[in-house]
Amino acid sequence: MDHDQQWLINCLNASLDPNQQIRTFAETSLQQASLQSGYGVALARVAANRELPFGLRQLAAVLLKQYIRKHWDEDEDDFEHPVVATNEKVSIRGLLLVSLEDPHKMISTAVSVAVSTIAQYDWPDDWPELLPFLLSLLNDQTKLNAVHGALRCMALISSDMDDQMVPKLIPVLFPCLHMIVSSPQIYDNFLRSKALSIVYNCISMIGVMSGVYKTETGGLMLPMLQPWMEQFSSILKNPVPSEDPDDWSIRMEVLKCLNQFIQNFPAIVETHFAVIVGPLWQTFVSSLKVYERASIEGAEDSYDGRYDSDGAEKSLESFVIQLFEFLLTVVGSPTFVKVVMSNVKELVYYTIGFLQMTEHQIHTWSLDVNLYVADEDDNTYSCRVSGSLLLAEILICCGMEGVDAVIDSIERRISESQQQKDNGAPGWWILREATLFALASVSEQLLAAKDSAPKVAIMLEQILTDDVATGVHDYPFLYARLFSSVAKFSSIMNNQVTEHFLYGAIKTVGMDVPPPVKVGACRALSQLLPDATSGIIQHHALDLFSSLVDLLKNASEETMHLVLETLLAAVKAGHEISASVEPILSPFMLNMWASHVSDPFISIDALDVLEAIKNSPGCMHPLISRVLPYIGPILSNPQQQPDGLVAGSLDLVTMLMKNAPADVVKAAYQVSFDSVIRIVLQSNDHSEMQNATQCLAALVAGGKQDMLSWSVDPGFTMRSLLDVASRLLDPDLESSGSLFVGSYILQLILHLSSQMAQHIRDLVTALIRRMQSSRIAGLKTSLLLIFARLVHISVPQVEQFIDLLVSIPAEGHQNSFAYVMFEWTRQQGEVQGAYQIKVMTTALALLLLTRHVELGNINVQGHLVKSEAGIITRSRAKTKPDQWTVVPLPAKILALLADALLEIQEQVDADNEDSDWEETQNGNAGDDDNFLYSANATSHNRPTYEYLDAMAKAFNEDLEDDNEDELLCSADPLNEINLLNYLVESLTKFSESDKAIFQHLFQSLTKPQQHAIELVLRQQGI
Repeated sequence: MDHDQQWLINCLNASLDPNQQIRTFAETSLQQASLQSGYGVALARVAANRELPFGLRQLAAVLLKQYIRKHWDEDEDDFEHPVVATNEKVSIRGLLLVSLEDPHKMISTAVSVAVSTIAQYDWPDDWPELLPFLLSLLNDQTKLNAVHGALRCMALISSDMDDQMVPKLIPVLFPCLHMIVSSPQIYDNFLRSKALSIVYNCISMIGVMSGVYKTETGGLMLPMLQPWMEQFSSILKNPVPSEDPDDWSIRMEVLKCLNQFIQNFPAIVETHFAVIVGPLWQTFVSSLKVYERASIEGAEDSYDGRYDSDGAEKSLESFVIQLFEFLLTVVGSPTFVKVVMSNVKELVYYTIGFLQMTEHQIHTWSLDVNLYVADEDDNTYSCRVSGSLLLAEILICCGMEGVDAVIDSIERRISESQQQKDNGAPGWWILREATLFALASVSEQLLAAKDSAPKVAIMLEQILTDDVATGVHDYPFLYARLFSSVAKFSSIMNNQVTEHFLYGAIKTVGMDVPPPVKVGACRALSQLLPDATSGIIQHHALDLFSSLVDLLKNASEETMHLVLETLLAAVKAGHEISASVEPILSPFMLNMWASHVSDPFISIDALDVLEAIKNSPGCMHPLISRVLPYIGPILSNPQQQPDGLVAGSLDLVTMLMKNAPADVVKAAYQVSFDSVIRIVLQSNDHSEMQNATQCLAALVAGGKQDMLSWSVDPGFTMRSLLDVASRLLDPDLESSGSLFVGSYILQLILHLSSQMAQHIRDLVTALIRRMQSSRIAGLKTSLLLIFARLVHISVPQVEQFIDLLVSIPAEGHQNSFAYVMFEWTRQQGEVQGAYQIKVMTTALALLLLTRHVELGNINVQGHLVKSEAGIITRSRAKTKPDQWTVVPLPAKILALLADALLEIQEQVDADNEDSDWEETQNGNAGDDDNFLYSANATSHNRPTYEYLDAMAKAFNEDLEDDNEDELLCSADPLNEINLLNYLVESLTKFSESDKAIFQHLFQSLTKPQQHAIELVLRQQGI
């Protein structure tokens, strides 16, 4: 051992010393050594030296992994100089390969990671011997340690291979893997599972490739499919054993491989699938017995929360979830669902068995109701969730056979739980609760099946009658499920039963019962109250509000969200009664909001409740009188407030002004205007700036021109508003701080148009500079909306607005108009919201109609050029970035207008797959004359133009939402535009104004775009 090697060993030992000074000095020395030549080779030698202590070797292997990531490839983003010399790379690669067969699994794993990392850079071009060496290890049955290292290495390499490597690898690799998997007498289940994980990685990549290379990938997989399917069958055919995580793991890998085969190669798998069906059913049925003993009863070890040496989960639940995922794929496949149909009742019956609460769930949920609420609301990764997803898929894909199977299985399971109850089994309620959980999880599908609804109602009412008399303290989770089940099916149940449970839920939230029962009652109330009769609410409103307030006083985070949701439903349902409780409820909610203002989830929920109170009759002005005196001092002294209180207070003021009368907006203005202005101009807190911007936008939207008269000096008010715009449009301000400047500027030009007219040139200049420095796409889009709105404002002198833009320079572009149109045409397809789409699309039409000479001088981004098919890896993306065609601006605008027509059409055709429009898109030229181009053509017995009108309505309904920007824009008359009519009129005018230009541009469109425009023009007789 030379001197340098000994120094490294001493340094590594010192880095493990408990003395911090010694350890720090050693770590610094190692960091300096990493910059010297030979460091990587020295680490590899220490890691490979089996005479050294294990801990020292493991540390060397870990440091070597880090060294390789930082110094191996100069093209990596996190590369650090110096780069490893070529001769050192050769030495390191050789030492690592020898170390793959190390008997210490942790060292072998660390070495495998290092080898796979180098392979990303060097294999196959600079390391051609890697694959032959690994294959030689895999084929050597006498060295199982070497097999483990090679498998671990191949698993990592195969997970990061591209579409060029995998087809070359499979023919030589799969025979080795099949030999390992099919030799249980030589290789244990751990090694066989690792081999199958490599098969899975390769099949996944081939599956991705199959979309482009269907024939080639099918031909590659076909010869090896039968031996693998037979091997899968052999693994699945025996009953699932108890307490054997290695067996569960190998079955998991089989299921993952089968999943990929079915998803990507259904046609060739179909003929071989019969060999799998019996073994798969054996695995499914026998796994339930193991699951019941281990997880539900807790009598055996389920290995929850434990992992193998490679970090893979080996619990029983993870295996069952994988089983459900595979069955979900089978049921969802038109090719394979028919295999399920013959036995769908049994499939549903056994699935319900997996939905039973486990012993661990009962224990943890009983100790902490927050976990119960979180797991139920968040659809946490579990057997219950996976099983319920499978039931829903069965109902979707199996039609009435699926509905009958669910109802039949529910009845069977209810009968079984009743027998258990009659026999005195203490856990009888677990199966009953699981059955109700299953029923509730598919409520949407069952309610949609009209014929089954009465039967479900009768069955559920009988269950409720039988179980409501059981002890609430003895079976809290069953009671909780009873409440939520009633809420799910209230629309088909007897009104008396529903009202009885509503009354029971109101009483329960105020009683001394276990927390899970109150959770179920709250869930029921939040769903039942919106449709409840006013009589029940009037008689019990005070008790309900009192009980919910008491619950909130002692609630923790998860339950607080649920109770606030219930309180929100109660306030909305109480409506006129809310005025009587407002003096009690408002102060409590304000205090709660203030104490949780830094928690975005709770504070938003509390704000929703306050908004519901505000919207209740007789509550707005009392609430305003409570809030404004409290908010004023906070906004006046923002630096002295706790984190989040200023931003939250701005949100609160904005909410109060939403849809409020002028006197309320004026009161908010007098208390907050000066303070909000100062916050925008002086604060560096982006959340405060964003909320202050939205607050000012709401003030302008609500106050309009009158706002200027609310202060002594109207000129000062206008200057303040312009100062805010100036800061928010400062190109040096971080984009996040300017995020909502678009909606603010929009309100200024809508409601203070005469005052803003003299500042348009300065405004445009500032908008351009802000756009060019923006790093947030959403901010750019919001500023483009301003340009679109200015186009509309400039009508009928749109040409003058274009001239203005042309006269303003823009860095890197001919002028501001060229820059705006470059960004606009690129971002148009990403625009969200009905108002935004209407304004920007119609503005494009206005620009096109001008036929301004400058339009023809500008080229913009066209469509993406597909240089070559296949998977784009990191290295390929660096060498071959995306390329786009370049098209004239008028052609691009016409294409975008056609795309708008197509998008409107899709809103209707999504619900009508057999529409005549789709036939046209499929190229039925003979039908064009009969349908699209005939004034009397019909679509489902309606005139085509009426069909288009329906498309426009569907488009508007689909895009409507309740966000604040939409409300702020509601006063804009452009909101009333019928987009379809506008496009029809604009395209008609443009086609008639210069037919030669129109035809030239028309030829550049895609076939679907041409069809969309032809349809509307033919309706105009053109």
